[in-house]
Amino acid sequence: ISYSLQHLFSPDGRDVFGIDGTSGEIRLRGDLDFEVVGLYRLQVDAADQGNPPLSGHCKVVVEVLDVND
Repeated sequence: ISYSLQHLFSPDGRDVFGIDGTSGEIRLRGDLDFEVVGLYRLQVDAADQGNPPLSGHCKVVVEVLDVND
């Protein structure tokens, strides 16, 4: 199965998340700041190598908490 981030919705337009195409593990590419963006919506697609290939997708929502206050 191969994984990809097809749509990355962030209000400030930065790509702060990346995905490992083999394992599907989502990782940060940059810092998160609650004051800048408090919520991210990611769409993860998964596809197998069959003939014909089957695919699926899911939505991942990341809420950034303000731990300083």
